[in-house]
Amino acid sequence: MLLTAKENMRQTIFGGKPDRFVNQYEAINLMFHPYMMSSPMPAPGAEPVVNAWGITNYWPEGTPGMFPVHTADKIVLKDIENWREYVHAPSLKFPDEMWAAAKGMFDAADGNLAYKAAFVAPGLFEQTHHLSEIVNALTYYVLYPQEMHDLIKYLTEFELELAEGICSNLKPDCIFHHDDWGTEISTFLSPEMFAEFFLEPYKSIYGYYHDHGCELVIHHSDSYAATLVPYMIEMGIDVFQGVMEKNDVPALLEKYRGKITFMGNIDNKDVDFEGWTQEDARKAVVRACPDTDTRSYIPCITQGGPGSVYPGTYDALTVEIDRRSVELFGVKQEDILAQRLEMPPLFG
Repeated sequence: MLLTAKENMRQTIFGGKPDRFVNQYEAINLMFHPYMMSSPMPAPGAEPVVNAWGITNYWPEGTPGMFPVHTADKIVLKDIENWREYVHAPSLKFPDEMWAAAKGMFDAADGNLAYKAAFVAPGLFEQTHHLSEIVNALTYYVLYPQEMHDLIKYLTEFELELAEGICSNLKPDCIFHHDDWGTEISTFLSPEMFAEFFLEPYKSIYGYYHDHGCELVIHHSDSYAATLVPYMIEMGIDVFQGVMEKNDVPALLEKYRGKITFMGNIDNKDVDFEGWTQEDARKAVVRACPDTDTRSYIPCITQGGPGSVYPGTYDALTVEIDRRSVELFGVKQEDILAQRLEMPPLFG
């Protein structure tokens, strides 16, 4: 009998004996909370919407996610030296019925089959440039470090209040937290500057989740971030999700196996494009899964959630990862499928 997806993931992360590859997001049930449900988000291709922070977001058709609109009239933070006049955190005081609705989703999920993961986005770095625009934000880190420290402290206090509400009301055993820290080839900030601004704030946020019932902290950054991995470990990140191929995942595993798990290594650009084929998915998975050493490694599309831009791509990768488990571990395809039939939807 195969391990449940959750137990197989636990064995992979904590040095046990997984019986197959963890297949992408199969062991993570992403669920929302009142803040995510109350801050407006655009649908793909729909009109831009303004969220609870006053940020205008747009989700272009054919892209993996939304991004802020930063025309001059839409930038929220217009003067970093007087940021308090522009940046106002939304209230996290939600009525009991909203918490009850979210709790109903968490309670209905079977925590033996998959982790009950509270979804939080954006993170601290992303929020600074969502508020001010990316070039402006990077300039502020260099020219106005004290103001940026103060702004990040303000955002951290908001995140800690959110964490308290999530943990006390919903009791997740996992947190899935977004914050993109680089491009495909480099980090946005030097490692030293990154640590100066974000090491302690994230230690406090992720430490809170760990101290209040979250077995796993999964951090999504579909980017180059190999030089930040030591800080991720110190922050308390258990899984670096979205790790792109440019990070040299085999080298990261050689250096950090047992200290942090790498989830990704299948870039969207390899498989998620118009005219993709099952053979494209097959090649990507065979490259990403060369042997049975799954310690600290989960093959997955680098996208920050279960899915793909082009219909069918994610499912094709799932099929090929299962096939690779059959080939390398000797498990039976019918046993994998039978186990997956018991699984909850990936988004609660």
